[in-house]
Amino acid sequence: MVHLYENNSQEIANINYIAVDLGSGAIHLVDEVAYKLIPLVEKLINEGVVNKEEIRTAILAGDVALEKALDEILELYEKKMLFTPDIYEDYVNELKNRETVVKALCLHVAHACNLACRYCFADAVVKGNHPSALMSLETGKRALDFLVANSGNRVNLEVDFFGGEPLLNWEMIKELVAYGRSIERNTNYREKKFRFTLTTNGILLTEDMFDFINEEISNVVLSIDGRREINDRMRPLHDGSGSYDLIIDKFMKLARRRKHKNYYLRGTFTRENLDFAEDVKHLADLGFTQISIEPMVRCEPMVRCEPMVGAGLDTLSIRPEDIPAICEEYDRLTHEMINRNEKGQAINFFHFMIDLSGGPCVAKRLTGCGAGSEYLAVTPLGDLYPCHQFVDKPEFLMGNIKTGITNKTVYDNFKAINVYTKPKCRDCFAKFYCSGGCAANAYNVTGDLNDCDDLACDLQRKRTECAITVKCGEVQNLRTA
Repeated sequence: MVHLYENNSQEIANINYIAVDLGSGAIHLVDEVAYKLIPLVEKLINEGVVNKEEIRTAILAGDVALEKALDEILELYEKKMLFTPDIYEDYVNELKNRETVVKALCLHVAHACNLACRYCFADAVVKGNHPSALMSLETGKRALDFLVANSGNRVNLEVDFFGGEPLLNWEMIKELVAYGRSIERNTNYREKKFRFTLTTNGILLTEDMFDFINEEISNVVLSIDGRREINDRMRPLHDGSGSYDLIIDKFMKLARRRKHKNYYLRGTFTRENLDFAEDVKHLADLGFTQISIEPMVRCEPMVRCEPMVGAGLDTLSIRPEDIPAICEEYDRLTHEMINRNEKGQAINFFHFMIDLSGGPCVAKRLTGCGAGSEYLAVTPLGDLYPCHQFVDKPEFLMGNIKTGITNKTVYDNFKAINVYTKPKCRDCFAKFYCSGGCAANAYNVTGDLNDCDDLACDLQRKRTECAITVKCGEVQNLRTA
């Protein structure tokens, strides 16, 4: 399968038409003639005409002037860099039968928060009737013990401190990290290594925390939505006041101390700020280099949807009619990033990060994040769920760290999910880049883990095209440097 698209970002020289060969992963910058020829050649191949000379004869009978471009296309075909068949379905069936180990835990160390974000997916959980809002050290230790016990021969294990707001349970986090380091030193566990990460809104960050975070936390996710007016509208404190001025200087200091590595700013854009490229530019102009601004693409029963409109839809979630404007904004961002790259002011935008030479292994490309099998969420009470977005959904309760995984049905269902179990993914050019998309989004929108959120898919396909265009711009820049 070959995906062809035109670059819509203005003023990017020599990147007009792009061909993506799904089977091989090869990317080709082509001219207008080749752009029009490739679908004709692919049609012949799909009809069973696979001999180069037969293809050549069939095409050139129409126009000899196409000879040079056609020969170049057929040369790529011969080298298996165009029209490469998809050979991975049998491979993914083998993966289903392999023993799966738990590699990562998302620890909900706090089901409480000091912000009242308007779009928070965890609102019902954070404000629910839980016996305990904060995870105890004992529960945290049991969670790490569970991870070690279920990780098989896996050496590198990941633990994300999540919430709510994790810094509400800061002392426990420090003690739990110390416990993890003691496990690493214990010869009985042979080479287990923990990679701790932290997601925080920054309100409680203090100077005293910086050294510990920089020494012990491998990656930090800093939550902010961009410009002051946008952030304060979406991420207020409980008294309604804004949070931007409380966090921005601390975030800048932390990023500098981490030498602008191993962190990223994570924001959300809604239909109230579809000009989100301006938020990315704002953060980049402040000196941040690792940025993610992601769409709010669902409204589910857990989400606080105020005020309500129409047939139960909230005013914040992206709607189908917003897609054209969002795609234009991604094009603007693509152009901005390539310009900054040329000026030596490169930034990484999370949804445009793509590795064309290596990237995720085949298993990850086919099966995604591993939620529900390799990756689990743990609540303050020790309950196990497939990921943070399924917490408090009774049908997805998998067990508890004391008892282990007792609901094997949920485990088996998630382990079986891949790009070939999702009918909408089979003929999608982006399937090996998004790995089938987010299972939580699919379930929240359709009620089926093996379905897809069509709106999210439209955005993913556009982001994939933009990511490839940015990468092509980087290559062009290197050639002309």
